[in-house]
Amino acid sequence: MNRENKTKILFVCLGNICRSPMAEAVFRHLVRQEGMEDQFVIDSAGTGDWHTGEPPHHGTRRILDQHGISYEGLRARQITANDGSEFDYIVAMDASNVDNLSRLTKGTGAKVIKLLDLVPGSKGQDVPDPYYTGNFEHVYDLVGQGCRALLEHIRQEDAHKA
Repeated sequence: MNRENKTKILFVCLGNICRSPMAEAVFRHLVRQEGMEDQFVIDSAGTGDWHTGEPPHHGTRRILDQHGISYEGLRARQITANDGSEFDYIVAMDASNVDNLSRLTKGTGAKVIKLLDLVPGSKGQDVPDPYYTGNFEHVYDLVGQGCRALLEHIRQEDAHKA
């Protein structure tokens, strides 16, 4: 954990309107259910700047509404060079994001991981971009699995540090 004793997590996709804000909202929901929201700083960003300032995609909002998960206040932003040193985990949705993030965060010590690599049996798989596929339900299922696995991964790491 960092100097504030909070684990800082940044979810990243291409435009920060579909997958990464969905992951941010789902992870926030999970830690809120566990009564752990004071232990985390959770954010999301995109590698591109096309949607900066926009709310999540209507498909993301619809699926989150269906599952009773808040996305209030979420707005797209582009990742910055400073994010590499600000966040403990930078969680990418696909291999292309990992490649872009590895270059951007080189030398910062940031842990760049792909979300589904934490899910047993899913290593190497990408979270597909529903902006192109329209399959927000499938993406929601994958993001949920990944976020639960990430929370468990962090718990295990914290237990090893104690």
